[in-house]
Amino acid sequence: MLKVAIDAQLARGSATGIGEYLTGLIPALRACVDLEIVALEAPALDPWRFDRRVAWDQVLLPLAALRARPDLLHCAAGTMPLFSPAPVVATVHDVAWLRVQEHARPYARAYFGRFQLARYRRARRIAVDSAFSRDELLSLGGFDAERVGVVYPGVSSDVAALEREPEAQAFALAVGTLERRKNLAVVLRALALVPGLRLIAVGPATPYLDECLRVARASGVSDRFDFRGYVSRAELLQLYRSAAVVVVPSRYEGFGYAAAQALCGSVPLLAARSSSLPEIVGGDAQLLEPDDHGAWAQAFRELLADRDAAERHAKGQRASAIARFSWSASAAAIADMYRAASV
Repeated sequence: MLKVAIDAQLARGSATGIGEYLTGLIPALRACVDLEIVALEAPALDPWRFDRRVAWDQVLLPLAALRARPDLLHCAAGTMPLFSPAPVVATVHDVAWLRVQEHARPYARAYFGRFQLARYRRARRIAVDSAFSRDELLSLGGFDAERVGVVYPGVSSDVAALEREPEAQAFALAVGTLERRKNLAVVLRALALVPGLRLIAVGPATPYLDECLRVARASGVSDRFDFRGYVSRAELLQLYRSAAVVVVPSRYEGFGYAAAQALCGSVPLLAARSSSLPEIVGGDAQLLEPDDHGAWAQAFRELLADRDAAERHAKGQRASAIARFSWSASAAAIADMYRAASV
């Protein structure tokens, strides 16, 4: 039996897309009969501060792996230690820190960008969340393409089992960390052209929230923009259940969890024609130019003019989306990577 230790620390606290990934992947891997999966975490350590994240990645994680004595260490959160006591399989969710995070602090860009890129080159196998992310990683050079494989994350069963109850007073829903690459401002500008439509945004905030609030004020839609921050799982599911549409206007996504969740939950979806989103959405929802707020407004108007048709279309795509974003399939592909890396 192959013993694999997996970095599970980012499932702690205010878990975002990577936390969702870890929460779904680990149980699915444990269902593989030839694997022993050991989740490595420090429950008392909040990973959402830079110094604590580095301490975990570079000191506490290698020490935990040393104690666990695994055959492999799966660095599943997008970061790797400088030294590992076991061969590493890595998941690289995206290379956004090398592409679109110019506004971030230099030390964070250096650590999550070039420093981690050098670490990735030492991994025995790398899983990426999309063909887009694979192309992005390989374009940076220094990688054996045969060691980098696309493995779509899964979508959890509670989302896939949603029973839709859209509210009569329509609102658009944006899910994810509120940062500049998520491009929420285009939706706020579009709202000014769609009377009555509200926008609810959930997820951890960054300084980009201030920019969104300024755009909302300038567009005259402050009273229709509700930023709720990080919400409970129950509240998130209720929002998916009752939203008129999920919006994913991002300029850069390595995968786009909110888009995959909307498709699996049969929620009408509008997404940007950018980065990985055309690949993840396929032909199952409308794609729009990320900065054309007039096109977003027109798409909102058309959807709201016949909400029943939008619901029927979303429901019709549900089964194929659930099949594409299956945790059992994802875990099987990751398990194959483990076996190849252990040879």
